[in-house]
Amino acid sequence: MIERILPPGVAAAEAFGDDPRDPRAMLFPEESAVIARAVERRRREFATARACARVAMGRLGRPPVAVLPGARGAPQWPDGMTGSITHCDGYRAAAVALTRDVASMGVDAEPNEPLPEEGMLDLIATRPERARLEGLAAAGPGVCWDRLLFSAKESVYKTWFPLARRWLDFESADVVIDPDSGAFTARLLVAGPPVHGERLTQLHGRLLVARGLLLTAVVLPAGG
Repeated sequence: MIERILPPGVAAAEAFGDDPRDPRAMLFPEESAVIARAVERRRREFATARACARVAMGRLGRPPVAVLPGARGAPQWPDGMTGSITHCDGYRAAAVALTRDVASMGVDAEPNEPLPEEGMLDLIATRPERARLEGLAAAGPGVCWDRLLFSAKESVYKTWFPLARRWLDFESADVVIDPDSGAFTARLLVAGPPVHGERLTQLHGRLLVARGLLLTAVVLPAGG
């Protein structure tokens, strides 16, 4: 499903549940050490997400390796690769690409449900974004646009962080969603990192609403 919003050259794998009997969900020792103190639910989702990552790596002809969390939890990929991992209730996915093709990427999945906490929208959305959400809700009442905006910003952050190596606040990017094209654009409101010899000023992504899920992806090509 997630491959529908990813360009050629990006490999992905997904799962709609956890099967601890699946040999692909066996963790490397160093991964087990990282997750040893977590609750069982967290260990299972971690293992399934890593299994997805290794399946995706295999589709690029790369051997399976441990994928450890690094700074701020961002996955650490093997040399020559970049990627992103996401998980939510009932869904896990990973997408990977070669750095010769993709400079950075981010994927995110959320349930098609309103944001879970009252007041959360005020924390994640700029004033123009909140105004646009009203129009989106009127045109597409079957989609929880506030949660989709959150997902888009998560994908933006996951793409930003490996390049900038610093936090990006929710209010530091203004996201415009175009439901007709299934796409969105994030305009950075802070100075972006240098990419391809120029400062990064915006990112483009795609979205998908399917099977009770909201999926978003941002892929920044290596060539600009």
